[in-house]
Amino acid sequence: MADASGNAPLLSTPATHIFEGDFTTDVPQSHRSSVEIQSRYEIERTAAEIKHGGWTRIALQFPDNMLPDAPAVFESLSQHLAVEQKSPKNTSISLDKDSPYATEDLANIIPKSMPPKLFILADTSYGACCVDEIAAEHVDADLVVHYGRACLSPTARLPVIHVFTYQPLEVDLVVESFKSIYSDYDQAIILTADVTYASHLLKISTALKTRGYRSIFTTDIIHNPLSPLPNRTIPQAVQQDPVKLGEWRLFHISDPPDSLLLILSSRVRSIHVFSTTPSVKTAADVTATVALRRRYALLTSVSTVPIFGILINTLSVKNYLHIVEHVKSCISVAGKKSYTFVVGKVNAAKVANFSEIGAWVVIGCWESSLIDSKDFWKPVLTPFELELALVGDDQRIWSGKWISDFEEILRETKQQPVNQPVSKADTQDSYSIADDHSIGESESEPESVPPEFDLRTGRYVSNTRPIQARPNVEKGKNPTCHHRQLVRRTKGEIAKIGDRASPGAEFLQSNRTWKGLGSDFQIEYDDSRDASNSAAVEGGRSGTARGYLSAHSSTRT
Repeated sequence: MADASGNAPLLSTPATHIFEGDFTTDVPQSHRSSVEIQSRYEIERTAAEIKHGGWTRIALQFPDNMLPDAPAVFESLSQHLAVEQKSPKNTSISLDKDSPYATEDLANIIPKSMPPKLFILADTSYGACCVDEIAAEHVDADLVVHYGRACLSPTARLPVIHVFTYQPLEVDLVVESFKSIYSDYDQAIILTADVTYASHLLKISTALKTRGYRSIFTTDIIHNPLSPLPNRTIPQAVQQDPVKLGEWRLFHISDPPDSLLLILSSRVRSIHVFSTTPSVKTAADVTATVALRRRYALLTSVSTVPIFGILINTLSVKNYLHIVEHVKSCISVAGKKSYTFVVGKVNAAKVANFSEIGAWVVIGCWESSLIDSKDFWKPVLTPFELELALVGDDQRIWSGKWISDFEEILRETKQQPVNQPVSKADTQDSYSIADDHSIGESESEPESVPPEFDLRTGRYVSNTRPIQARPNVEKGKNPTCHHRQLVRRTKGEIAKIGDRASPGAEFLQSNRTWKGLGSDFQIEYDDSRDASNSAAVEGGRSGTARGYLSAHSSTRT
């Protein structure tokens, strides 16, 4: 509201109300000793690998729960890297007797290399289990040191040193829980653990074998999410015949992620998990039957969705662009539409802004691609579940097998490539009168198809198709020329491709109540504006929020 003089109101408080004082927040400090920091975060091994690789700009990636230790790790690692390396022994350099360096020491002649520069990544672009190559490239890093749990998915650009960190574990309690579950000493049992507790497996396995267990296989960590046991070694018999993995029982230390539980549920005979939660610390039989039923019900509920949204939840996992193109192709072949979104960390509030999307497909690592969509407005699927959802109800068969890593999906479809490149010349020469006639027939097709009723939702199915350009072919003219011309559109006119309106634009115009800034007034161009109604341009306020400088006064407000 303007005052009596017609000036704009003051939007800031008086200068007497300016806050003064120290408003710095308390940063959590690490309570670990230097010895504990070096052993927990493997400082010596990390420094040795950095020196061996010759990297000079290193990004240190921490999960949120380890950020209080980040400064201490930074200091300890910097000290180990700053140790001057000794000059090589028995090194001879031929110098002329008249050289000014003839009497100098060899160590003064060889230039000393600068110690590597370290950077702490305070936040991750996506999941904490993935290597954040995007944030590392912002500081021009040539190496990432990843701390904590990791999905061990192959990266696309930067090398990685994984430090899983050492977590304490009550080994005697684990052994007693194991004995209470498996009374048969000849049972084939696979002993595995989360990467943060993997260092205890050898000690646990030795203790169990001394107690009489004869068929225990202890896994080792490998960088292979496509392994029958993701990122773990498998018994020799299973390597020769993967079907034999179903004869083994699995004992897992620490609560596994939901994706790992769904994967193993169809591959091993049974799963027992020793929870490392302080309030539990006991082993229990777990099953993924209920979770698999929910996922199957979820994918069948979206079989009639006309529009899918593709959520890219990673920019660093190798070959993620290939699975994006594969998903787009599957949706297009099914006669449905898709839109691609990059929103950073996925949450319900972000994706709820796009009411046009009927279901979402997450492209991420084999752990982060599985999202519980109970808090989301629309279902969230994985690429594997999408392929099942696009199959007809009379053809869909699911044996309970669940695939999480999109590399396995790409490997299965490698024999049938989907998006083959089309040259520009082929595209221009592909238009003909017959093509134009076929387009006309396809446009009239939905009118002749009887309506389909979905018993799951209680509504009729909307058969919206992807927008297609209809070339206006004339003899002697290039049919694609008019598609590349910029034309001036009046306010409210719907964007078109060829002579067909965009379905997305029609939806926005008819269903959206808010249509952007400036949509509440009519646009008047200079050539149609009445000069009598125009107003003079006046200077506004400038400066910072604690003291604006007005164009009408020299005092700050």
